[in-house]
This record gives sequence, structure tokens and C-alpha cells, in this order.
Amino acid sequence: MFLIRKPTALAIDQFRQSQAGLDFTYSAVGATRDTPPSGFVVDHTRGQIGVGETDFRRAQEALRNWRQLELGWVSTGTLPPAVEKGETVSVLARVCGLWSLNACRVVYVIQQQTPWPSFGYAYGTLPDHAEAGEERFLVEWTPSDNAVYYDILAFSRPQHLLSQLGYPIARRFQRRFARESMAAMRHVVEQVK
Repeated sequence: MFLIRKPTALAIDQFRQSQAGLDFTYSAVGATRDTPPSGFVVDHTRGQIGVGETDFRRAQEALRNWRQLELGWVSTGTLPPAVEKGETVSVLARVCGLWSLNACRVVYVIQQQTPWPSFGYAYGTLPDHAEAGEERFLVEWTPSDNAVYYDILAFSRPQHLLSQLGYPIARRFQRRFARESMAAMRHVVEQVK
């Protein structure tokens, strides 16, 4: 949903609630676990954000609090829900002078110890989202090199008319989001040291 004015917290919460019971806008729900479907643009960004268990715990806590979305021009808009399968989150972005209010639902949560400690989740788009697709956010601590990695995997295609007409611009913002989300996660891990 594109808006001229920034929505109030109440409007964002009402929007999120209105989207909560609706179906996903794509059929390959959960495909970020394995292979993204054809017909979508796939983006994959991975980088080291820290070293050791403490940094992994900080990165995990940041993901639990949706900090990878707090970028200044992107945010959850209001207090986000707990990271649990089925929860709906709002994503508010300021793009080209407009406010883009979108809703996504958590598709799955990953929390495992083998083959190495990892935590993450994916969310999928709901009907009033500018794009259709899924995005996975993951932090991993690999004992072999003691490194902590942040990994974003997404597949998408334009859904809203403005996204279709401005697709090259939308792609620039998607790449910007990946870069800045990586930087935000690095900052979260480093600022506590």
C-alpha cells in the first residue's frame, strides 16, 4: 500500500490486523528453505558480522527484535510481534517521497545446533504488499572458523502497479535494503563490545 503521508501507529496496527488472516501472495511458501521458485528474482546476501558465541547471541537477539529492519528509511512502524510462525509484521518504508506500508507473515523459524548453531526466520508477503515473495533472515556461528554470519535470501517479483512501473527503482531499493540490513546487524554486534 502506497501512501502520501506517514501512517500513524494506530493505522499501521489496524493495517497489520486486516492482513493477518489473508493468504500469501505466492504459492511457493517456505521455498527459502531450499530452492527459490522460477519466475522470481532471487537475491542472496551473506557476510561475516562477528566472531564467537557472544556475537552470535547478540545477532540472534537482534533478529528476534527485528533490528535488521530498523534502517531509518525502513522500519516495522510499530512494536513488532514476537518472532513466531504465523505472526504478521508490518514493514514501513519511505521510497521516492511515498510511504510504502506492507505486511508479511512469518512462514517458519529456524533454531538449531547442528551442524552449527543458527537462528533465523522467513516471512512471506500478504495481499497489500508492493512485492510478492519471501525473505529469510539467518545468523549462523560456524565453529570451524568461529565466525558469525548474517545471511539474507529472498525471492520476489512486483505485485503492485507502482512496483511494476518503477521496477528498476524497486530493484535499487531491494539491493540497498540488503546492504544496509547487513550493516545494521554488524553495528548491533559491534556496539555492545
